[in-house]
Amino acid sequence: MNARSALGKYGESLAARRLTEAGMTVLERNWRCGRTGEIDIVARDGEVLVLCEVKTRRTGAFEHPMAAVTPEKAERLRRLAACWIHAQGGAPPGGVRIDLVGVVLPRRGAPVVEHARGVA
Repeated sequence: MNARSALGKYGESLAARRLTEAGMTVLERNWRCGRTGEIDIVARDGEVLVLCEVKTRRTGAFEHPMAAVTPEKAERLRRLAACWIHAQGGAPPGGVRIDLVGVVLPRRGAPVVEHARGVA
């Protein structure tokens, strides 16, 4: 594992912990759908299925992680949502939401974890 993937895995672990603390149930991590891509975290928030993109950056990185969902990325996340729903045999009763968790790792101190609901 290289340093970049280790950073991403660490950020995903912090994000999963944040979602669990917020009352969500993490169902899967790093779920893949062929060539469409990967969903970092699949969770349930009550009756709502939540597909969560996680972006982790070190302090001083070029772009804040919360700015990482471009229109193209949002469309890919919607395609991944459809792939998940198809693989599971249908949509959950509460529908589907796409969230973003941004993790910033400062040089010193605790990581900053931000959760934005319904980004795409």
